[in-house]
Amino acid sequence: MTNAPFDDRDGYIWMDGEMLNWRDAKLHVLSHGLHYGGSVFEGERVYGGNIFKLREHSQRLIDSGAILDMKLPMSVEEIDEVSKEVIAANNIVDGYVRPVAWRGAEQMAVSGQNTTIHVAFTCWQWPKYFFPKGGENAGIALKTVSWRRPDPRTSPVQSKAAGNYAIGTCAKHEAERAGFDDAFMLDYKGRVAESSGSNIFFVKDNVIRTPVPECFLNGITRQTVMKLAAEIGYDVAEAEIMPEEIGDYQEVFVTGTAAEVTAVGRIDDHEYTPGKVTETLQEAYRALTRGEEKERKTA
Repeated sequence: MTNAPFDDRDGYIWMDGEMLNWRDAKLHVLSHGLHYGGSVFEGERVYGGNIFKLREHSQRLIDSGAILDMKLPMSVEEIDEVSKEVIAANNIVDGYVRPVAWRGAEQMAVSGQNTTIHVAFTCWQWPKYFFPKGGENAGIALKTVSWRRPDPRTSPVQSKAAGNYAIGTCAKHEAERAGFDDAFMLDYKGRVAESSGSNIFFVKDNVIRTPVPECFLNGITRQTVMKLAAEIGYDVAEAEIMPEEIGDYQEVFVTGTAAEVTAVGRIDDHEYTPGKVTETLQEAYRALTRGEEKERKTA
């Protein structure tokens, strides 16, 4: 994966109906989305040239915009098609796709009803999200941070809105400065929520529990892993989890499009050993996303 800045790379970006050279895809500094958070996006994984759960991501992009009162100028089918065009134009076989929509520069005020909604699609190689400081098999280390997930009445928590990620960035910076891989976040009621950008699961005696997504995004990967776990035969359910309970669990893992299924080896002073449940779900998710299960059945 290249370490070049994201504004200075070779390749192509689809923007407002045109496939542009990567360096030519620009927006004005007075775009409403930059100043007032009027922007939504998706993160999608490409496996073997195919975008995993493409239709679900495309629909969520439209739904996220609707929550922010942004009507995207594209249908789900059009978003699907352009996503495929972009990965083909950039020759991406295994990577990451980032569709983004934002309010333009026609109006500079809190109200953005007179702005144009712009849409762009980019993609790049992104083989792995987490590189645990303790080593590949140790699991990532999470630190409880001061930032909290907000009351859903105060933030559009079920929109994948760019503005929602300001809290996650602050939380992750706090954790990284303390020597951890990521943040462990509570919600406005003091309950366990998630990491800075991934959903979290706890395992005890083969029983899996995950926080209720009241004030954070109900991730597509989260839903996929819950379904996989149930199909395998695990008891998996949403539950209210308090921070004083986390030491009672044996395994912990996080999920997300970028993170996939990643083991957690430590939360503050609590240590966990990545075990059978986590490994089983990692293998099941790998088989699902890479088509290994289908290959085995047809072999």
